[in-house]
Amino acid sequence: MTSAATAQTDGLASPAIAQATPTTGDDGGGVPAIVRRRLVPWDDRFDGYSWLATGFVVAIAALVRLVGLADPKGLVFDEVYYATDAYDMLSRGIEWDEKTGGPAYVVHPPLGKWAIALGEAVFGNNEFGWRISAAVAGILSVLILTRLATRLFGSVILGCAAGLLLALDGFHVVMSRTSLLDIFLQLFILAAFAALVLDRDHRRRHWLGAIAKGRVQATGRVVFAFPGGVPWWRLAAALMLGCAVGVKWSALYVLPVFFLLVWLWEGGAQRTAGIRWGYVKSLPYAFGWSLIAAVIILATYLAAWSGWFITDDGYFRHWLADSNRSEPPVIGALINLWHYHQEAFGFHNQLVTKHPYQSWPWQWLLLGRPVAFFWSGDLPCDAPSCASEVLLLGTPILWWSFVPATLALIWFGIARRDWRALFILAGAMANYAPWFYFAIAEGRTMFSFYILPSVPFFVLAVVYVLGAIMTPTFAAQRADAELSLERRKVGAVVLGVYLILVAVCFWYFYPIFVGQPIPYADWSARMWLGSRWI
Repeated sequence: MTSAATAQTDGLASPAIAQATPTTGDDGGGVPAIVRRRLVPWDDRFDGYSWLATGFVVAIAALVRLVGLADPKGLVFDEVYYATDAYDMLSRGIEWDEKTGGPAYVVHPPLGKWAIALGEAVFGNNEFGWRISAAVAGILSVLILTRLATRLFGSVILGCAAGLLLALDGFHVVMSRTSLLDIFLQLFILAAFAALVLDRDHRRRHWLGAIAKGRVQATGRVVFAFPGGVPWWRLAAALMLGCAVGVKWSALYVLPVFFLLVWLWEGGAQRTAGIRWGYVKSLPYAFGWSLIAAVIILATYLAAWSGWFITDDGYFRHWLADSNRSEPPVIGALINLWHYHQEAFGFHNQLVTKHPYQSWPWQWLLLGRPVAFFWSGDLPCDAPSCASEVLLLGTPILWWSFVPATLALIWFGIARRDWRALFILAGAMANYAPWFYFAIAEGRTMFSFYILPSVPFFVLAVVYVLGAIMTPTFAAQRADAELSLERRKVGAVVLGVYLILVAVCFWYFYPIFVGQPIPYADWSARMWLGSRWI
């Protein structure tokens, strides 16, 4: 057995696992206890209590996202593009430019607009119709995060805390109530990472069973040819990533992180199982299935362009023929689509036009420049002067916790050798760090809502740190059970106070998250950073 297999990991272990699993000797099933503790996944049998608690959190998320969804009236911010394009796609299959009477030149893939169109098809071309899909995506995000956090931390309390924080984040609420693309991008990326964690659990469960059945020899040689069967959750993650790329190209930044985690987790599981050179020997398996995953991602992305392929009116649909060149079936369409992508890529690279609400990545977590989606001083309220605004602003107490929580996450992750810290950090940075390059190297025009896919992972970072305060290391639990219990009590109080503060802060800023008319003086009092928020 390698040293990595016998090393103890002091993560935020589930109390049930920590108390029930011996720390020395053999567990009676042929598996050393320390190996079983490192390989055993969270018990995912149906738990009515945890699902009841999850349902309560999701109900709160639904309430704040659905009530008054049709307000404000009219198209707000970039709804003028996406809601309009979505409605055109219902009748034509493609985006259409009513001014020119021809196909519209758009620079984002179609899937997010198809999602908006689904709501318009059911509820009509009205405010509720073009926003309902975004609201559903936001609610589903809360559900997925709650279950993901519950699995990560082995705690219903911490899982529901994560879901509640996302449910009460003003930034997420605004994006869930507006028909922009980013909420769908965030949903698919979060779903992909959640599926990847399920895949990790499946693989480690497989290795645990293989050791118990004696299918891993003492020499460290694996004696079976097809280890663990088809990794369905990994393929599901690939499907979700294909959907994410089909919403916005920025999801491509996530792909290297996805493949890296697949390899690291597989190699780590093999080392824990006693396979010598586990990270090296896992490469063929990880690469083979990752290649299949890449094919699924590409196929899913191309499927998002079905409307463009089926019709003949799409922009650049017959670019080859229009250029007096041969356009063979299928291959010609793919070449035309590739040309479309080249043109759109060039547009993105030259996007440096100044905008009053643009901001830089280093401002986003500090709420340095939020985006005003809607403003009116004409709606009535109980005052001579009124203000109604939808401001893309994160709940300040929550967002101003992100930076210190991330730093603490790195510290705890290194000190406790906890894979969850790496997972959370990778999820947070995958779609956030690249924007620093574009800001510094190209000065590209960008907005704070680009960070939305990373928000659930920053929430996980906050909950991780709160959980670390609540939960002593595994070694500390063994050394002093009474002190560990006291620490959990103190940690529970800290968690409760923090959740209350976030909830009160959300309630205070709620009017400017949903465009509720309030006296101008009350609106002004909420502009904590003065002109930066105006």
